[in-house]
Amino acid sequence: MIIEPKIFGNICLNAHPRGCGVQVQEQIDYVRARGRIEGAGNALIIGASNGYGLATRILAAYGCGAGTLGISFERPGSVSKPGSAGYYNDAAFLQAARRDGLAAESINGDAFSREIKQQAIARIRESLGSVDLVVYSIASPRRLDPQTGTLHSSVIKPLGRPFEAKTVNFLTGEVSQVRAEPAETEKEIDDTVKVMGGEDWLLWIDALEAAGLLAERCTTIAFSYIGPRFTAPIYRDGTIGRAKEHLERTAKDLNRRLAVRGGRALISVNKALVTRASAVIPAVPLYIALLYRVMKEKGLHEACIQQIDRLFRDHLYGDQPPPTDEEGRIRLDDREMLPEVQEEVAKRWRVVDSENVGSLSDIAGFRAEYLKYHGFGIEGIDYAEDVNPA
Repeated sequence: MIIEPKIFGNICLNAHPRGCGVQVQEQIDYVRARGRIEGAGNALIIGASNGYGLATRILAAYGCGAGTLGISFERPGSVSKPGSAGYYNDAAFLQAARRDGLAAESINGDAFSREIKQQAIARIRESLGSVDLVVYSIASPRRLDPQTGTLHSSVIKPLGRPFEAKTVNFLTGEVSQVRAEPAETEKEIDDTVKVMGGEDWLLWIDALEAAGLLAERCTTIAFSYIGPRFTAPIYRDGTIGRAKEHLERTAKDLNRRLAVRGGRALISVNKALVTRASAVIPAVPLYIALLYRVMKEKGLHEACIQQIDRLFRDHLYGDQPPPTDEEGRIRLDDREMLPEVQEEVAKRWRVVDSENVGSLSDIAGFRAEYLKYHGFGIEGIDYAEDVNPA
Protein backbone atom coordinates (compact mmCIF):
# COMPACT_ATOMS: atom_id res chain seq x y z
CA MET A 1 0.00 0.00 0.00
CA ILE A 2 1.17 3.56 -0.76
CA ILE A 3 0.46 5.56 2.42
CA GLU A 4 0.06 9.31 2.09
CA PRO A 5 -1.24 11.69 4.76
CA LYS A 6 -5.01 12.03 4.93
CA ILE A 7 -5.96 15.15 6.85
CA PHE A 8 -9.51 16.29 7.51
CA GLY A 9 -10.39 19.22 9.77
CA ASN A 10 -6.74 19.54 10.88
CA ILE A 11 -6.79 15.91 12.05
CA CYS A 12 -4.49 13.37 10.38
CA LEU A 13 -6.42 10.14 9.96
CA ASN A 14 -3.53 7.82 9.18
CA ALA A 15 0.18 7.22 9.80
CA HIS A 16 3.23 5.77 8.09
CA PRO A 17 4.83 2.83 9.92
CA ARG A 18 8.38 3.39 8.67
CA GLY A 19 8.22 7.12 9.35
CA CYS A 20 7.02 6.51 12.89
CA GLY A 21 9.86 4.05 13.39
CA VAL A 22 12.44 6.60 12.26
CA GLN A 23 11.17 9.36 14.55
CA VAL A 24 11.19 6.96 17.53
CA GLN A 25 14.78 5.97 16.74
CA GLU A 26 15.78 9.63 16.45
CA GLN A 27 14.55 10.21 20.01
CA ILE A 28 16.39 7.12 21.23
CA ASP A 29 19.58 8.34 19.58
CA TYR A 30 19.24 11.76 21.21
CA VAL A 31 18.91 10.28 24.70
CA ARG A 32 21.79 7.86 24.18
CA ALA A 33 24.04 10.69 23.06
CA ARG A 34 23.24 12.60 26.26
CA GLY A 35 24.54 9.81 28.49
CA ARG A 36 23.38 7.76 31.45
CA ILE A 37 21.01 9.01 34.18
CA GLU A 38 21.28 7.44 37.62
CA GLY A 39 18.43 6.99 40.04
CA ALA A 40 15.41 5.59 38.17
CA GLY A 41 14.24 1.99 38.32
CA ASN A 42 11.40 0.24 36.50
CA ALA A 43 8.70 2.45 35.05
CA LEU A 44 5.00 2.24 34.22
CA ILE A 45 3.93 4.78 31.61
CA ILE A 46 0.17 5.22 31.29
CA GLY A 47 -0.27 6.83 27.89
CA ALA A 48 3.05 5.70 26.38
CA SER A 49 2.60 5.83 22.62
CA ASN A 50 2.83 9.53 21.70
CA GLY A 51 4.20 12.88 22.78
CA TYR A 52 5.34 13.32 26.35
CA GLY A 53 4.40 9.77 27.36
CA LEU A 54 6.50 8.21 24.60
CA ALA A 55 9.39 10.54 25.35
CA THR A 56 9.21 9.63 29.04
CA ARG A 57 9.34 5.94 28.21
CA ILE A 58 12.39 6.51 26.01
CA LEU A 59 14.13 8.47 28.80
CA ALA A 60 13.36 5.79 31.38
CA ALA A 61 14.61 3.00 29.13
CA TYR A 62 17.53 4.57 27.29
CA GLY A 63 18.54 7.19 29.85
CA CYS A 64 18.13 5.12 32.99
CA GLY A 65 18.22 1.54 31.72
CA ALA A 66 14.80 0.89 33.25
CA GLY A 67 12.44 -1.90 32.39
CA THR A 68 9.19 -0.36 31.16
CA LEU A 69 5.54 -1.24 30.77
CA GLY A 70 3.60 1.05 28.47
CA ILE A 71 -0.18 1.40 28.38
CA SER A 72 -1.84 2.86 25.29
CA PHE A 73 -5.10 2.59 23.35
CA GLU A 74 -4.25 2.60 19.66
CA ARG A 75 -5.68 1.35 16.37
CA PRO A 76 -3.65 -1.55 14.93
CA GLY A 77 -2.76 -1.61 11.28
CA SER A 78 -4.25 -4.21 8.96
CA VAL A 79 -3.44 -5.34 5.42
CA SER A 80 -6.06 -2.91 4.13
CA LYS A 81 -5.79 0.07 6.50
CA PRO A 82 -2.96 1.88 8.27
CA GLY A 83 -2.88 1.88 12.04
CA SER A 84 -2.57 4.96 14.24
CA ALA A 85 0.73 6.76 14.78
CA GLY A 86 0.76 5.62 18.39
CA TYR A 87 0.40 1.98 17.36
CA TYR A 88 3.46 2.22 15.10
CA ASN A 89 5.41 4.25 17.69
CA ASP A 90 4.79 1.58 20.30
CA ALA A 91 5.79 -1.22 17.94
CA ALA A 92 8.99 0.63 16.99
CA PHE A 93 9.89 1.22 20.64
CA LEU A 94 9.34 -2.43 21.56
CA GLN A 95 11.43 -3.60 18.62
CA ALA A 96 14.28 -1.24 19.53
CA ALA A 97 14.19 -2.04 23.25
CA ARG A 98 14.27 -5.78 22.70
CA ARG A 99 17.07 -5.39 20.16
CA ASP A 100 19.03 -3.42 22.76
CA GLY A 101 18.43 -5.85 25.61
CA LEU A 102 15.96 -3.69 27.59
CA ALA A 103 12.94 -5.16 29.36
CA ALA A 104 9.87 -3.71 27.65
CA GLU A 105 6.24 -4.73 27.37
CA SER A 106 3.08 -2.98 26.24
CA ILE A 107 -0.65 -3.34 26.76
CA ASN A 108 -3.05 -1.91 24.18
CA GLY A 109 -6.39 -1.14 25.78
CA ASP A 110 -8.51 1.35 27.70
CA ALA A 111 -6.38 2.62 30.60
CA PHE A 112 -9.54 3.84 32.35
CA SER A 113 -10.87 0.28 32.72
CA ARG A 114 -10.42 -2.10 35.64
CA GLU A 115 -9.45 -4.84 33.20
CA ILE A 116 -6.39 -3.01 31.88
CA LYS A 117 -5.31 -2.07 35.41
CA GLN A 118 -5.46 -5.73 36.40
CA GLN A 119 -3.53 -6.77 33.28
CA ALA A 120 -0.88 -4.19 34.12
CA ILE A 121 -0.61 -5.43 37.70
CA ALA A 122 -0.14 -9.01 36.49
CA ARG A 123 2.47 -7.96 33.93
CA ILE A 124 4.43 -5.87 36.47
CA ARG A 125 4.39 -8.70 38.98
CA GLU A 126 5.63 -11.21 36.40
CA SER A 127 8.18 -9.09 34.53
CA LEU A 128 9.30 -6.12 36.64
CA GLY A 129 8.56 -7.01 40.25
CA SER A 130 7.72 -3.42 41.18
CA VAL A 131 7.81 0.10 39.72
CA ASP A 132 9.86 3.08 40.85
CA LEU A 133 8.28 5.54 38.42
CA VAL A 134 4.61 5.86 37.41
CA VAL A 135 3.90 8.38 34.66
CA TYR A 136 0.35 9.48 33.90
CA SER A 137 0.08 10.97 30.41
CA ILE A 138 -3.44 10.25 29.15
CA ALA A 139 -5.01 12.40 26.44
CA SER A 140 -8.50 11.12 25.67
CA PRO A 141 -11.76 12.78 24.61
CA ARG A 142 -13.92 10.41 26.63
CA ARG A 143 -13.87 8.05 29.58
CA LEU A 144 -16.12 5.18 30.60
CA ASP A 145 -16.34 5.32 34.38
CA PRO A 146 -15.56 1.78 35.60
CA GLN A 147 -17.63 2.24 38.76
CA THR A 148 -20.84 3.63 37.26
CA GLY A 149 -20.67 2.56 33.61
CA THR A 150 -21.31 6.18 32.57
CA LEU A 151 -19.57 7.47 29.45
CA HIS A 152 -18.17 10.98 30.03
CA SER A 153 -17.09 13.18 27.11
CA SER A 154 -14.82 16.19 27.53
CA VAL A 155 -15.38 19.55 25.84
CA ILE A 156 -13.00 22.36 24.97
CA LYS A 157 -15.04 25.42 25.87
CA PRO A 158 -14.63 28.74 27.68
CA LEU A 159 -16.61 29.52 30.81
CA GLY A 160 -19.09 32.36 31.26
CA ARG A 161 -18.72 34.11 27.90
CA PRO A 162 -17.79 33.28 24.29
CA PHE A 163 -14.14 33.23 23.29
CA GLU A 164 -13.14 35.07 20.13
CA ALA A 165 -9.60 35.13 18.81
CA LYS A 166 -7.39 34.59 15.82
CA THR A 167 -6.49 31.10 14.72
CA VAL A 168 -4.70 29.55 11.73
CA ASN A 169 -5.26 26.65 9.40
CA PHE A 170 -1.78 25.15 9.60
CA LEU A 171 -2.15 23.44 6.23
CA THR A 172 -3.09 26.55 4.23
CA GLY A 173 -1.67 29.31 6.43
CA GLU A 174 -5.01 31.13 6.45
CA VAL A 175 -5.47 33.28 9.56
CA SER A 176 -9.08 33.82 10.58
CA GLN A 177 -11.28 34.67 13.53
CA VAL A 178 -12.69 31.85 15.60
CA ARG A 179 -15.53 31.94 18.12
CA ALA A 180 -16.12 29.29 20.77
CA GLU A 181 -19.35 29.31 22.74
CA PRO A 182 -19.16 28.84 26.51
CA ALA A 183 -20.06 25.67 28.36
CA GLU A 184 -23.82 25.67 28.86
CA THR A 185 -24.13 23.37 31.85
CA GLU A 186 -22.18 22.28 34.90
CA LYS A 187 -22.36 18.76 33.46
CA GLU A 188 -20.04 19.76 30.61
CA ILE A 189 -17.50 20.98 33.15
CA ASP A 190 -17.94 17.94 35.37
CA ASP A 191 -17.59 15.54 32.44
CA THR A 192 -14.38 17.25 31.32
CA VAL A 193 -12.97 16.93 34.84
CA LYS A 194 -14.00 13.26 34.90
CA VAL A 195 -12.08 12.59 31.68
CA MET A 196 -9.05 14.86 32.05
CA GLY A 197 -8.73 15.38 35.79
CA GLY A 198 -6.89 13.30 38.36
CA GLU A 199 -9.48 10.67 39.29
CA ASP A 200 -8.09 7.91 37.09
CA TRP A 201 -4.50 8.71 38.10
CA LEU A 202 -5.57 8.19 41.70
CA LEU A 203 -7.25 4.89 40.81
CA TRP A 204 -4.04 3.65 39.20
CA ILE A 205 -1.99 4.48 42.30
CA ASP A 206 -4.66 2.87 44.52
CA ALA A 207 -4.51 -0.34 42.47
CA LEU A 208 -0.72 -0.50 42.35
CA GLU A 209 -0.37 0.22 46.07
CA ALA A 210 -2.98 -2.37 47.00
CA ALA A 211 -1.10 -4.92 44.89
CA GLY A 212 2.18 -4.07 46.65
CA LEU A 213 3.88 -3.04 43.41
CA LEU A 214 5.01 0.50 44.27
CA ALA A 215 8.67 0.66 45.20
CA GLU A 216 9.40 2.21 48.58
CA ARG A 217 10.55 5.57 47.20
CA CYS A 218 8.28 5.60 44.17
CA THR A 219 7.82 8.77 42.10
CA THR A 220 4.62 9.41 40.17
CA ILE A 221 4.22 12.34 37.80
CA ALA A 222 1.50 13.78 35.58
CA PHE A 223 1.76 16.48 32.93
CA SER A 224 -0.11 19.78 32.86
CA TYR A 225 -0.14 23.05 30.94
CA ILE A 226 -0.88 26.70 31.73
CA GLY A 227 -0.10 28.78 28.65
CA PRO A 228 -0.29 32.51 27.85
CA ARG A 229 -2.96 35.02 28.74
CA PHE A 230 -4.48 35.22 25.25
CA THR A 231 -5.32 31.49 25.09
CA ALA A 232 -6.37 31.39 28.76
CA PRO A 233 -10.15 31.75 28.13
CA ILE A 234 -10.21 28.58 25.97
CA TYR A 235 -7.58 26.70 27.95
CA ARG A 236 -6.52 27.44 31.52
CA ASP A 237 -9.66 29.41 32.41
CA GLY A 238 -11.95 27.07 30.46
CA THR A 239 -13.27 23.56 30.93
CA ILE A 240 -9.82 22.06 30.34
CA GLY A 241 -8.42 24.35 33.01
CA ARG A 242 -10.89 22.99 35.55
CA ALA A 243 -9.65 19.50 34.74
CA LYS A 244 -6.01 20.59 35.10
CA GLU A 245 -6.79 22.14 38.48
CA HIS A 246 -8.29 18.83 39.60
CA LEU A 247 -5.22 16.97 38.33
CA GLU A 248 -2.96 19.29 40.30
CA ARG A 249 -5.02 18.93 43.49
CA THR A 250 -4.79 15.18 43.07
CA ALA A 251 -1.00 15.47 42.92
CA LYS A 252 -0.94 17.25 46.28
CA ASP A 253 -3.14 14.56 47.86
CA LEU A 254 -1.00 11.78 46.41
CA ASN A 255 2.21 13.49 47.47
CA ARG A 256 1.08 13.61 51.11
CA ARG A 257 0.16 9.95 50.95
CA LEU A 258 3.32 8.70 49.21
CA ALA A 259 5.62 10.80 51.39
CA VAL A 260 4.97 8.32 54.23
CA ARG A 261 6.91 5.72 52.21
CA GLY A 262 9.55 8.18 50.98
CA GLY A 263 7.77 8.65 47.67
CA ARG A 264 6.43 11.70 45.89
CA ALA A 265 3.77 12.82 43.42
CA LEU A 266 4.61 15.66 41.04
CA ILE A 267 3.10 17.82 38.34
CA SER A 268 5.23 18.97 35.45
CA VAL A 269 3.89 22.01 33.61
CA ASN A 270 5.30 21.55 30.13
CA LYS A 271 5.86 23.72 27.10
CA ALA A 272 3.30 24.08 24.29
CA LEU A 273 4.03 21.54 21.56
CA VAL A 274 2.43 20.34 18.34
CA THR A 275 0.11 17.41 19.06
CA ARG A 276 -3.13 16.04 17.67
CA ALA A 277 -4.99 17.96 20.38
CA SER A 278 -3.17 21.29 20.01
CA ALA A 279 -3.88 21.30 16.27
CA VAL A 280 -7.62 21.64 16.83
CA ILE A 281 -7.99 23.84 19.94
CA PRO A 282 -9.12 27.32 18.83
CA ALA A 283 -6.28 29.89 18.73
CA VAL A 284 -3.67 27.42 19.98
CA PRO A 285 -2.17 26.51 16.56
CA LEU A 286 -1.47 30.17 15.83
CA TYR A 287 0.03 30.72 19.28
CA ILE A 288 2.32 27.68 18.87
CA ALA A 289 3.41 28.77 15.38
CA LEU A 290 4.35 32.22 16.72
CA LEU A 291 5.97 30.75 19.82
CA TYR A 292 8.11 28.34 17.81
CA ARG A 293 9.44 31.16 15.63
CA VAL A 294 10.29 33.36 18.60
CA MET A 295 11.90 30.58 20.65
CA LYS A 296 13.94 29.36 17.68
CA GLU A 297 15.15 32.89 17.00
CA LYS A 298 16.23 33.17 20.65
CA GLY A 299 17.83 29.70 20.72
CA LEU A 300 15.35 28.45 23.33
CA HIS A 301 13.21 25.98 21.42
CA GLU A 302 12.84 22.41 22.69
CA ALA A 303 11.00 19.50 21.13
CA CYS A 304 9.28 16.87 23.24
CA ILE A 305 12.33 14.67 23.82
CA GLN A 306 14.47 17.65 24.87
CA GLN A 307 11.82 18.70 27.38
CA ILE A 308 11.60 15.29 29.00
CA ASP A 309 15.38 14.85 28.95
CA ARG A 310 15.62 18.06 30.95
CA LEU A 311 12.86 16.85 33.28
CA PHE A 312 14.82 13.68 34.10
CA ARG A 313 18.30 15.19 34.36
CA ASP A 314 17.56 18.52 36.03
CA HIS A 315 14.45 17.77 38.08
CA LEU A 316 13.60 14.13 38.78
CA TYR A 317 17.08 12.63 39.14
CA GLY A 318 19.39 15.59 39.63
CA ASP A 319 21.61 16.25 42.63
CA GLN A 320 19.14 18.64 44.25
CA PRO A 321 15.39 18.45 45.01
CA PRO A 322 13.39 19.60 41.96
CA PRO A 323 12.78 23.36 41.91
CA THR A 324 9.07 24.13 41.90
CA ASP A 325 6.72 27.11 41.79
CA GLU A 326 4.52 28.32 44.66
CA GLU A 327 2.02 25.55 43.86
CA GLY A 328 4.70 22.86 44.03
CA ARG A 329 4.78 22.31 40.26
CA ILE A 330 7.86 21.69 38.13
CA ARG A 331 7.92 24.39 35.45
CA LEU A 332 9.34 23.00 32.22
CA ASP A 333 7.50 25.87 30.52
CA ASP A 334 9.97 28.29 32.11
CA ARG A 335 11.56 29.21 28.78
CA GLU A 336 8.21 29.58 27.02
CA MET A 337 6.97 31.92 29.74
CA LEU A 338 10.03 34.19 29.86
CA PRO A 339 8.79 37.81 29.66
CA GLU A 340 10.90 38.54 26.59
CA VAL A 341 9.42 35.53 24.80
CA GLN A 342 5.80 36.27 25.73
CA GLU A 343 6.14 39.98 24.90
CA GLU A 344 7.46 39.20 21.42
CA VAL A 345 4.75 36.59 20.80
CA ALA A 346 2.08 39.07 21.93
CA LYS A 347 3.51 41.76 19.65
CA ARG A 348 3.33 39.44 16.64
CA TRP A 349 -0.12 38.15 17.66
CA ARG A 350 -1.56 41.65 17.33
CA VAL A 351 -0.47 42.09 13.70
CA VAL A 352 -0.33 38.56 12.24
CA ASP A 353 -2.61 37.80 9.30
CA SER A 354 -2.75 35.48 6.29
CA GLU A 355 -0.28 37.65 4.38
CA ASN A 356 2.51 37.81 6.95
CA VAL A 357 2.00 34.57 8.92
CA GLY A 358 4.88 32.95 7.03
CA SER A 359 7.36 35.64 8.08
CA LEU A 360 6.13 36.23 11.63
CA SER A 361 5.56 32.63 12.65
CA ASP A 362 6.94 29.15 12.09
CA ILE A 363 3.82 27.86 10.40
CA ALA A 364 5.98 25.71 8.12
CA GLY A 365 7.65 24.17 11.17
CA PHE A 366 4.25 23.52 12.76
CA ARG A 367 3.09 21.76 9.60
CA ALA A 368 6.28 19.70 9.31
CA GLU A 369 6.21 18.67 12.97
CA TYR A 370 2.56 17.65 12.77
CA LEU A 371 3.25 15.49 9.72
CA LYS A 372 6.34 13.99 11.35
CA TYR A 373 4.20 13.16 14.39
CA HIS A 374 2.35 10.80 12.02
CA GLY A 375 5.44 9.48 10.27
CA PHE A 376 5.32 11.71 7.18
CA GLY A 377 7.83 14.12 5.68
CA ILE A 378 10.86 12.34 7.10
CA GLU A 379 14.07 12.48 5.13
CA GLY A 380 15.30 9.19 3.74
CA ILE A 381 11.91 7.50 3.42
CA ASP A 382 10.53 6.73 -0.02
CA TYR A 383 6.84 7.48 0.41
CA ALA A 384 6.12 6.16 -3.09
CA GLU A 385 7.21 2.69 -1.98
CA ASP A 386 4.72 -0.03 -1.10
CA VAL A 387 4.55 -0.78 2.64
CA ASN A 388 2.54 -3.32 4.59
CA PRO A 389 0.42 -1.35 7.10
CA ALA A 390 0.06 -4.49 9.21
